[in-house]
Amino acid sequence: MVKVMKGKVMNYRGGVNTQRANQMIISPEKSSSKEEAAKLLGKKVEWKTPSGKILVGKISRVHGRKGQVVARFNKGLPGQSLGTEIEIKE
Repeated sequence: MVKVMKGKVMNYRGGVNTQRANQMIISPEKSSSKEEAAKLLGKKVEWKTPSGKILVGKISRVHGRKGQVVARFNKGLPGQSLGTEIEIKE
């Protein structure tokens, strides 16, 4: 049985002059510290499009100290994904 954790897509990962469309910052529900976020490394994430297509990525690293993580996707997520729910498969 696969456990599912919910999360929220916060933003693209980027700097002052760059934006990486295939890397998204995600805020998991039950993660509020860097240590809790580190336990999620390597987990699969799935975002479902409004039409029903599922885009799959993988959590690659921790982002900041408040429990956020960075997920990499083969093809980037669209702008409509910002602020929506995402599933983290354990």
